[in-house]
Amino acid sequence: MSYPPFEFGKSRYDLNTYWGRFWHFMNVIDPRTLLVSNTKLAECQKLLSQHQSGTLSSTITDKDLWEAQKVVQAMVHPDTGQKIFMPFRMAEVSKNSFFLFEGYVPFGTPIVVGMLIPQASLSQIIFWQWLNQSHNAGVNYANRNATQVITITSSIHHFYLVLHIKNTPISKFAIGYLTAVTSAVSIAVGLTLLIRRAKSLSPGLKTVVQRFVPLPAVACASTCNVVFMRFHELFDGIEVIDQNNNPVGVSKIAAKNALKEMAMTRAFLPVPILFFPPIIMMAFEKNLLRRIPRLNLPLNVLACTLSFGLALPLSISLFPQKSKILTRDLESNIQSKTNLEYLYYNKGL
Repeated sequence: MSYPPFEFGKSRYDLNTYWGRFWHFMNVIDPRTLLVSNTKLAECQKLLSQHQSGTLSSTITDKDLWEAQKVVQAMVHPDTGQKIFMPFRMAEVSKNSFFLFEGYVPFGTPIVVGMLIPQASLSQIIFWQWLNQSHNAGVNYANRNATQVITITSSIHHFYLVLHIKNTPISKFAIGYLTAVTSAVSIAVGLTLLIRRAKSLSPGLKTVVQRFVPLPAVACASTCNVVFMRFHELFDGIEVIDQNNNPVGVSKIAAKNALKEMAMTRAFLPVPILFFPPIIMMAFEKNLLRRIPRLNLPLNVLACTLSFGLALPLSISLFPQKSKILTRDLESNIQSKTNLEYLYYNKGL
């Protein structure tokens, strides 16, 4: 595998194309980074530090640098510098706004398996939907925006230090969490009861339909989560920048586009995860699992893991992280500040 010349803080794939983003995310969900020791992490950080200071040994290759950067970005929060708890690792690289999910798939897969238990009781449905949204909430909080922007202003006799904290309040995470749990449990339980009481469906068909109940529940909950947590952006706006990442202004129109793209991404994410495993398992149940029932759980886990690992890059690659918008489509006050045809915004995740 060939490696391009190393660029600090950037991806080695073309993030302007769908398949470039797809292969980028396929690379960064590598679960092997979960096994990296603190000693190896320190070595990777030292390697990147030497590259930045120009003291790098001539024996170090581009591959070494790309792999070192992947390890550091996977394990360390870009704003706080602290290691992220493994089950919640989904680290954003602030400078270029792409994300790492190596802890999301292996720790999320058991939850998916639980949600897809055939003929689950109501208590099991509630438990697994709650656990899924709790895991998502932990991921959201562990990877929250924790930047600090310091500006210094002066007067004739004094200097004033002003510290602006750009940190998402815990209250917004709480609102998103409660909304997601409520919608997921309500839809899952409601659809399950509706299917069980449907007289027009045969017992066999009821069993098949019930396998797909988690899909609308999770899709709706994920969409509600992101909408409620970022709803304030529709009123406050988000920053738009030029191609060199220089701020141009704050736009409510860009915020609307970003929220729409995010909602579509979150709604699509559960589709491969919760749609394909039931189909795969039903195909095996006709022959193999009748002869060897003990393979039921291993095959279910394998189907969920493969679907989860594929669904993540497929969904989050739908839109560029740094989305482009025509300047003429933005507010007039932003148009008056620049002659550029296009501006950009970070859609979030």
